[in-house]
Amino acid sequence: MTIGDFSRAVRLSAKALRFYHRIGLLAPRSVDARNGYRLYAPEQMADAQVIRTLRLLEVPVDAIRAVLSAPTIDDRSALLTEHLELMERKLDETRAAVQSLRGMLEEPSPAIEIVHRSVPETRVVAIRDSIALRNLGTWFRAAVAELTAIAETAAPSTTGRYGGVWSAELFEEEHGEAILYLTVEDGFPAGWATGRSRILVLPAVELAVATHSGPDETVPRVYAALGEYVARHELSVRGPVRETYLEGFPAIDAHSVTEIGWPIFRVSR
Repeated sequence: MTIGDFSRAVRLSAKALRFYHRIGLLAPRSVDARNGYRLYAPEQMADAQVIRTLRLLEVPVDAIRAVLSAPTIDDRSALLTEHLELMERKLDETRAAVQSLRGMLEEPSPAIEIVHRSVPETRVVAIRDSIALRNLGTWFRAAVAELTAIAETAAPSTTGRYGGVWSAELFEEEHGEAILYLTVEDGFPAGWATGRSRILVLPAVELAVATHSGPDETVPRVYAALGEYVARHELSVRGPVRETYLEGFPAIDAHSVTEIGWPIFRVSR
């Protein structure tokens, strides 16, 4: 089949077919040495249709190459499932962003109460990593699963609240330290910290605190209100933001209640 006939059959442009040949994704069966014409075999149409479908789904070229070269059907299915799960997460994020924008357009910003809090040194069992901001959601879910599993094996009297500590660099540089923790009492043995978790002591800190209640997509409004308040009324300290999860977990539960603490420098009560 000439490139023109093959292009019409698989609904890929000749330009796209030349590109896929150049990068080694779909080579023609033969190339005429005299005139450079590309000739394709009918049995290559299946691969071309796979490429077209996956490119419509915005699957990266390297991922398509891995799918086409997978040694077994199970391997191919596993690669496609992985990408579909990634697309579903992106779709959820897009829906949340759309809902947040609609809320900004249609609903007035709620009045948000802000209080001061002096937090003493706090003993916690925690998972601490340096991560990329784009991986925060996946990392958060995995860390929640690990810590809740630890909490289920511990005596209820030895554990308290879940929370998160998010470095300034994580948001400014899109890469930084993230900590998910569960507060623990003295009766919590260090040996109960398993897997990635470790016993840590979070330093004392002064915070301006606002409470978010509702779906995850409305969290940015509370952060914005808290940031504006600190800018107008407080001395902001360059340090990590602390979150305390009073009910559920943001981005996991449909409704959650979270205290958001912004570090400040206080000179009076």
